[in-house]
Amino acid sequence: MNSNQHIVACSAAAFVLAMTAGTAAHAQSPATNPAQAYPSKPIRYIVAFPAGGTTDLLGRMIGQKLTEAWGQPVIMDNRAGAAGSVGSEAAAKSPPDGYTLLGGTISSHSINTSLYSKMAYHPLKDFAPVTRIATVPNVLVVHPSLPVKTVREFAALAKARPGQLRFASSGSGTSQHLSGELFNIMAGVKMVHIPYKGGNFAMTDLIGGQIELAFENAPNCVPHVKTGRLKAIGVTTLTRAQALPDTPPINDSVPGFEVGSWQGLFAPAGVPPAIINKLNTEVRRILALEDVRSRISGLGAEVSTNTPEQFVEFIRAEIAKWEKVVKVAGARVD
Repeated sequence: MNSNQHIVACSAAAFVLAMTAGTAAHAQSPATNPAQAYPSKPIRYIVAFPAGGTTDLLGRMIGQKLTEAWGQPVIMDNRAGAAGSVGSEAAAKSPPDGYTLLGGTISSHSINTSLYSKMAYHPLKDFAPVTRIATVPNVLVVHPSLPVKTVREFAALAKARPGQLRFASSGSGTSQHLSGELFNIMAGVKMVHIPYKGGNFAMTDLIGGQIELAFENAPNCVPHVKTGRLKAIGVTTLTRAQALPDTPPINDSVPGFEVGSWQGLFAPAGVPPAIINKLNTEVRRILALEDVRSRISGLGAEVSTNTPEQFVEFIRAEIAKWEKVVKVAGARVD
């Protein structure tokens, strides 16, 4: 090879190396790999229910751990109303950049589609589901003055007092509401539904004796059961809750009765898949931590995560399931 040929070969090799390096740098740049730089600013975590409720408690646990892991503050934004619809609408209309997250539930992303004739968002088309967070049993809790100790005794009392017993919920369309409606049908009783703006408000009136009972999320009522301010006589799931091992399933007395609530994390539709996967990986890591699992279990809930793809299919099945329940119950909000 003469000197000119050597110079040309070296130049060509240098050009190839430069192009290869440039291509690699481009592939790893934030513009083409948005998850690499995410998050670079504070994250807003919308809770579609009031402060102090189950969704809020779980969101604050996750937000604190995300802040510790990523060094960016996670700011909680409570947007309560219409069984999670108000907060969900706000999240759906947010920029799809990963800096707005939503703590959604069985109500906001499964039940509401059947209860409301008009929805400002679609639970799947307008969202990128990240992961399910936890499954939550509801608990049939009554005021201590109610002369019942078992579900059978309660059903007998409700039959003897048609239209007189009032059950509270954290809002029309919530799993607490549908639990009561389903009990009306399956136990052959007639209780009156009293919707509140959140579970904490419902618990306040129940403890105060303004209403007689509720089918409340375990995290909202277990502390009051343990202090004796409320009596727990049944859980809505087919198995007992770890936080209330002495409380039997309602199914034992009303065969076929089952309501399982759940909590999940969502982002607006259009968020890059790389960011959704990064969120999924980190949140599932957080929920696997022993201290987090212990705190959630102590509240009466159980950690239950999945992949974004599995979460989508789970929600589809839930929408179909609750459509049938709402139809049988004849429940409508508008």
